[in-house]
Amino acid sequence: MSESSGLSATVHATHIDLHVSYRQAYLVDCTDDAEGPEGIPDDHPTHPVGIVRVEGGDAFLVTGLHTGTVDFTVAVADRDPGADVEGFEDVVEISIESESGRFELREWGGPGHELPELPAGPGWYRLRYHARGMDDATDDADLSNGPIDHYLLQIWPAEETLPQVVKHGSASAAYWRQPD
Repeated sequence: MSESSGLSATVHATHIDLHVSYRQAYLVDCTDDAEGPEGIPDDHPTHPVGIVRVEGGDAFLVTGLHTGTVDFTVAVADRDPGADVEGFEDVVEISIESESGRFELREWGGPGHELPELPAGPGWYRLRYHARGMDDATDDADLSNGPIDHYLLQIWPAEETLPQVVKHGSASAAYWRQPD
Protein backbone atom coordinates (compact mmCIF):
# COMPACT_ATOMS: atom_id res chain seq x y z
CA MET A 1 0.00 0.00 0.00
CA SER A 2 2.90 2.30 -0.72
CA GLU A 3 2.44 5.60 -2.48
CA SER A 4 4.39 5.78 -5.71
CA SER A 5 5.50 9.41 -5.66
CA GLY A 6 8.99 8.54 -6.84
CA LEU A 7 10.48 10.08 -3.70
CA SER A 8 11.54 7.99 -0.76
CA ALA A 9 10.14 8.81 2.64
CA THR A 10 12.18 10.63 5.27
CA VAL A 11 12.05 8.30 8.27
CA HIS A 12 13.06 8.92 11.89
CA ALA A 13 13.22 5.58 13.71
CA THR A 14 13.45 4.91 17.43
CA HIS A 15 14.29 1.46 18.81
CA ILE A 16 12.95 0.55 22.25
CA ASP A 17 13.42 -2.53 24.40
CA LEU A 18 9.82 -2.28 25.54
CA HIS A 19 8.64 -3.92 28.74
CA VAL A 20 5.09 -5.21 28.35
CA SER A 21 2.56 -6.53 30.82
CA TYR A 22 -0.73 -8.18 29.92
CA ARG A 23 0.34 -8.12 26.21
CA GLN A 24 -0.17 -4.35 26.15
CA ALA A 25 1.59 -1.19 25.01
CA TYR A 26 0.10 2.20 24.20
CA LEU A 27 0.69 4.95 21.69
CA VAL A 28 -0.52 8.08 23.47
CA ASP A 29 -1.16 11.54 22.03
CA CYS A 30 0.85 14.02 24.12
CA THR A 31 -1.99 16.30 25.17
CA ASP A 32 -2.26 17.84 28.64
CA ASP A 33 -4.71 15.13 29.73
CA ALA A 34 -2.93 12.20 28.03
CA GLU A 35 -3.73 9.02 29.94
CA GLY A 36 -3.99 6.39 27.21
CA PRO A 37 -6.90 4.07 26.47
CA GLU A 38 -8.97 2.76 29.37
CA GLY A 39 -9.31 -0.98 28.98
CA ILE A 40 -9.20 -2.62 25.57
CA PRO A 41 -10.92 -0.43 22.96
CA ASP A 42 -13.37 -2.08 20.59
CA ASP A 43 -12.04 -3.17 17.23
CA HIS A 44 -13.53 -1.61 14.09
CA PRO A 45 -16.95 -3.26 13.67
CA THR A 46 -16.68 -3.98 9.91
CA HIS A 47 -12.91 -3.88 9.28
CA PRO A 48 -11.28 -5.49 12.36
CA VAL A 49 -7.49 -5.54 12.52
CA GLY A 50 -7.26 -6.94 16.07
CA ILE A 51 -3.74 -6.18 17.26
CA VAL A 52 -4.03 -2.38 17.15
CA ARG A 53 -7.10 -0.45 18.23
CA VAL A 54 -7.66 3.28 18.36
CA GLU A 55 -9.67 5.27 20.88
CA GLY A 56 -9.58 9.03 20.45
CA GLY A 57 -5.97 10.03 19.87
CA ASP A 58 -4.51 6.92 21.52
CA ALA A 59 -3.78 3.41 20.28
CA PHE A 60 -3.82 0.10 22.14
CA LEU A 61 -1.08 -2.22 20.82
CA VAL A 62 -1.19 -5.99 21.42
CA THR A 63 1.97 -8.09 21.77
CA GLY A 64 2.42 -11.86 21.84
CA LEU A 65 4.45 -11.88 25.04
CA HIS A 66 2.34 -11.53 28.19
CA THR A 67 5.05 -10.06 30.42
CA GLY A 68 8.64 -9.21 29.61
CA THR A 69 10.66 -7.34 27.01
CA VAL A 70 9.80 -7.15 23.32
CA ASP A 71 11.80 -5.65 20.47
CA PHE A 72 9.93 -2.51 19.32
CA THR A 73 10.78 0.07 16.65
CA VAL A 74 8.72 3.17 15.89
CA ALA A 75 9.36 4.84 12.53
CA VAL A 76 7.87 8.30 11.95
CA ALA A 77 7.87 9.28 8.28
CA ASP A 78 6.80 12.21 6.14
CA ARG A 79 4.97 9.87 3.73
CA ASP A 80 4.10 6.18 3.45
CA PRO A 81 7.42 4.34 3.90
CA GLY A 82 6.02 1.05 2.56
CA ALA A 83 5.13 -2.10 4.44
CA ASP A 84 7.74 -4.72 5.31
CA VAL A 85 5.67 -7.74 4.32
CA GLU A 86 8.75 -9.96 3.90
CA GLY A 87 10.13 -9.35 7.40
CA PHE A 88 6.91 -9.68 9.41
CA GLU A 89 4.10 -12.25 9.71
CA ASP A 90 1.32 -9.77 10.42
CA VAL A 91 0.85 -6.25 9.08
CA VAL A 92 -2.23 -4.13 9.81
CA GLU A 93 -3.15 -0.46 9.34
CA ILE A 94 -5.47 1.97 11.07
CA SER A 95 -5.99 5.75 11.14
CA ILE A 96 -5.46 7.95 14.19
CA GLU A 97 -5.85 11.66 14.83
CA SER A 98 -3.22 13.53 16.85
CA GLU A 99 -4.37 16.64 18.66
CA SER A 100 -0.88 17.61 19.83
CA GLY A 101 1.39 16.61 16.92
CA ARG A 102 3.41 14.29 19.21
CA PHE A 103 3.04 10.71 20.35
CA GLU A 104 4.70 8.78 23.14
CA LEU A 105 5.01 4.99 23.44
CA ARG A 106 4.02 3.85 26.92
CA GLU A 107 4.46 0.65 28.83
CA TRP A 108 1.61 -0.78 30.90
CA GLY A 109 1.73 1.08 34.21
CA GLY A 110 5.24 2.23 33.38
CA PRO A 111 7.23 4.93 31.71
CA GLY A 112 6.68 6.64 28.40
CA HIS A 113 9.22 6.69 25.60
CA GLU A 114 9.62 9.90 23.62
CA LEU A 115 9.16 9.58 19.86
CA PRO A 116 10.13 11.88 17.00
CA GLU A 117 7.80 14.81 16.38
CA LEU A 118 5.07 14.17 13.83
CA PRO A 119 6.04 15.75 10.49
CA ALA A 120 2.69 17.43 9.75
CA GLY A 121 1.87 18.53 13.31
CA PRO A 122 -1.65 17.91 14.61
CA GLY A 123 -3.99 16.01 12.28
CA TRP A 124 -4.67 12.59 10.78
CA TYR A 125 -1.99 9.89 10.56
CA ARG A 126 -1.82 6.28 9.45
CA LEU A 127 -0.42 3.59 11.74
CA ARG A 128 1.00 0.44 10.20
CA TYR A 129 1.70 -2.16 12.88
CA HIS A 130 4.01 -5.05 11.95
CA ALA A 131 4.40 -8.15 14.16
CA ARG A 132 6.76 -11.13 14.04
CA GLY A 133 7.02 -13.99 16.54
CA MET A 134 3.70 -13.47 18.34
CA ASP A 135 2.89 -17.20 18.31
CA ASP A 136 6.36 -18.09 19.67
CA ALA A 137 6.15 -15.63 22.60
CA THR A 138 4.37 -17.99 24.97
CA ASP A 139 4.38 -17.79 28.76
CA ASP A 140 7.05 -20.50 28.95
CA ALA A 141 9.26 -19.05 26.19
CA ASP A 142 13.00 -18.83 26.90
CA LEU A 143 13.89 -15.12 26.86
CA SER A 144 17.53 -15.66 27.88
CA ASN A 145 18.74 -14.90 24.34
CA GLY A 146 16.67 -11.73 24.04
CA PRO A 147 13.18 -10.88 22.80
CA ILE A 148 11.20 -13.42 20.82
CA ASP A 149 8.57 -11.14 19.33
CA HIS A 150 9.40 -8.08 17.26
CA TYR A 151 7.30 -5.07 16.31
CA LEU A 152 7.55 -2.17 13.89
CA LEU A 153 5.08 0.70 14.12
CA GLN A 154 5.17 3.11 11.18
CA ILE A 155 3.45 6.50 11.46
CA TRP A 156 2.94 8.99 8.60
CA PRO A 157 0.49 11.77 7.67
CA ALA A 158 -2.55 10.44 5.80
CA GLU A 159 -6.25 11.15 5.52
CA GLU A 160 -8.57 9.02 7.62
CA THR A 161 -9.34 5.70 5.89
CA LEU A 162 -10.74 2.34 6.93
CA PRO A 163 -8.54 -0.11 8.85
CA GLN A 164 -6.91 -2.81 6.75
CA VAL A 165 -5.20 -6.17 7.20
CA VAL A 166 -2.20 -6.02 4.84
CA LYS A 167 -0.80 -9.44 5.76
CA HIS A 168 -2.07 -12.18 8.06
CA GLY A 169 0.15 -14.99 9.26
CA SER A 170 -0.12 -15.73 12.99
CA ALA A 171 -2.78 -17.44 15.05
CA SER A 172 -2.30 -14.73 17.73
CA ALA A 173 -3.29 -11.89 15.39
CA ALA A 174 -6.23 -13.95 14.07
CA TYR A 175 -7.42 -14.49 17.66
CA TRP A 176 -7.46 -10.73 18.34
CA ARG A 177 -9.55 -10.09 15.20
CA GLN A 178 -12.39 -12.31 16.42
CA PRO A 179 -15.55 -10.60 17.66
CA ASP A 180 -15.92 -10.46 21.45
